[in-house]
Amino acid sequence: MEILFILGITLCLATLASFINKGRALGLTNFIGHAIIALFALKVVHSILTAKSVIVIGSFFYVDALSAFFILTISVLNIAASLYSINYMGKDLEEAHISLRKFKIYYVLFNLFAFSMYLVTVLNNMGLVWVAVEMTTLVSAFLVGFHNDKTSIEAAWKYIIICSVGITLALFGTILFYYAMSTQGVLSLNWTDMISVASKLDPRVVKTAFLFILVGYGTKAGLAPMHTWLPDAHSQALSPVSALLSGVLLKTAIYAILRFVVIVNRCASSSYTSSLLIFFGILSLAISAGFILAQKDLKRLLAYSSIEHVGIICIGLGIGGIMGLYGALLHVFNHAMTKSVMFFGAGNIVKKYKTNNMNMIRGVIESMPFTGVVLIIATFALVGSPPFSIFLSEIIIIISAFTKGAYFTSIVLLLFIAAIFAGVIFHISKVIFGRRPENMAVEPESLSGKAAFILLLVFICIMGFKVPFLINGIIVSAIEILKG
Repeated sequence: MEILFILGITLCLATLASFINKGRALGLTNFIGHAIIALFALKVVHSILTAKSVIVIGSFFYVDALSAFFILTISVLNIAASLYSINYMGKDLEEAHISLRKFKIYYVLFNLFAFSMYLVTVLNNMGLVWVAVEMTTLVSAFLVGFHNDKTSIEAAWKYIIICSVGITLALFGTILFYYAMSTQGVLSLNWTDMISVASKLDPRVVKTAFLFILVGYGTKAGLAPMHTWLPDAHSQALSPVSALLSGVLLKTAIYAILRFVVIVNRCASSSYTSSLLIFFGILSLAISAGFILAQKDLKRLLAYSSIEHVGIICIGLGIGGIMGLYGALLHVFNHAMTKSVMFFGAGNIVKKYKTNNMNMIRGVIESMPFTGVVLIIATFALVGSPPFSIFLSEIIIIISAFTKGAYFTSIVLLLFIAAIFAGVIFHISKVIFGRRPENMAVEPESLSGKAAFILLLVFICIMGFKVPFLINGIIVSAIEILKG
């Protein structure tokens, strides 16, 4: 029943947004709704851990530990984004940058976007998962082009076209999996049916199908070289939307890939999926490193950082083993928290300085003291410095690579992480320090914005030392599923 409450409350929030006419009341209602959803997400995680079972509703909904882990990640980020949106969008409404109608449309789309991401993780049928992933594209495209100016509309169209091409390839891969199933007399795309006959499927068909799946869903995940939509979309989207795009939307595509990885590994050698994941992971690191070093746009810098971290996740998944998988899943959560703080900070800066160009932004620590301090912490966290959470997940992946004898992968990973570390620190330090413009007043920052930062910083700081019991437990249980 918790699953129905999560989906139902999200749809109710989308409906309520059409009827509430006061901006702050709508923002607070949205935040409270997502806080309640997070409680149900915790209940799902607790139920699966204590009962050591899955949640099944008919043949339509299927939630296991892997699903629950992604549901929990999405719910935490939705709380933070809805909390941050109270002032971020409220200020635009107060200053008449957007109309009340536009303000309400934002919250309708926000909740439809959240609904579509939850839907990806709870469906049993992999064909319907494809539909839900496509739904995330269509809804979020309106949020990317929200401002209706030339650059945002261009970014939205680029996002739709490139991701639609990718998702078409994923559909073809799904059809090939259906063909492989039909040869065994099973006319179903339910994951529970697919996993039950996976060992009997034709390896040649399954390998070909997975290649289409990886390229198709990899386009949505931001894997290079299919990543080209991502920098434009992130740079033009509203900052809370950029946080959701980077923090959890990319991960829903990874979730879909993981479901097929389990099936392929049962049918064929796991070295096939491992090699492909490591290849695309390293390629993503290489391309993101080059663009980060030469970047001038603040939000595009963060977008290329997302490509880097998706690459790290894929390398961890490709290395495999308990440590590799644990590090990769932990990195999914850690990156979601850290990158969201960075996008929230970037949103505050862009609103204050009226530009994304880092060459024109100086003295953030003076003009916005709270945002400046948070951005310093989050920047070191993002590039993998101890004692923050990303350091822990990255070091687990690196140790796993060395212990499994993947020395080339380990060295390449370390080299690119070092290059990206230097690039991000160089760019962000110029933005934070220096003299602020003389005509720029220092204004108090909003309480709701500070609360969103603090919520995520708690995870970033604590999880550098110890992974909380529930998160650790659900990751360990998810690993059991990934290992078959």
